[in-house]
Amino acid sequence: MKKSILILLIAAGAYCLQSCNSNNRSTDDTVEHAMDQNEEMEQSGDTGMLQNDDSDFAVKAANAGMAEVSAGEIAQEKAQDQRVKDFAAMMVQDHTKANEELKSIAANKNITLPAAAGEDHQEQIADLNSYSGADFDKEYMGMMVDDHQKVIDLFEGAAEDIEDAELRAFAEKNLPVLRKHLEQAQALEEDID
Repeated sequence: MKKSILILLIAAGAYCLQSCNSNNRSTDDTVEHAMDQNEEMEQSGDTGMLQNDDSDFAVKAANAGMAEVSAGEIAQEKAQDQRVKDFAAMMVQDHTKANEELKSIAANKNITLPAAAGEDHQEQIADLNSYSGADFDKEYMGMMVDDHQKVIDLFEGAAEDIEDAELRAFAEKNLPVLRKHLEQAQALEEDID
């Protein structure tokens, strides 16, 4: 009986240790892991006709979307200017909606998406979190301009080059929203300087 309990305790401890280790994996590994899994699935034929570029787009779009939501949540709390807070609320709402749509598409196509934003975005968000007041507002809006320019490039490329019709439609549908975000971010950035 004591031996059985000891074995169960050792097994439970090993399970807990494994769980802790998998949760301590860096978020960049999560993005890389998702890309690696998608590549393996494509090579094994598990994704049907899905191309690696298509799944890479989905991973990169999810990564950027999660970063926008995280930064927006911080800005809703820390921003000084109400217009920046309102912009941040729009970022959280719009990017959460797009992230959910992408998750649904990915699930239907057996695409693995990252569970959290990548390390580069996490570092950017940590840096953003170190600012306060008007400096925070300037830094956040500058980040939004830069990030949206990059994301628009990603989505434009996907709208032109992606093989999968559903992912291409997702990119095309979200481009006007992203362009609107960029316009508003640029106007706010100029206005609060």
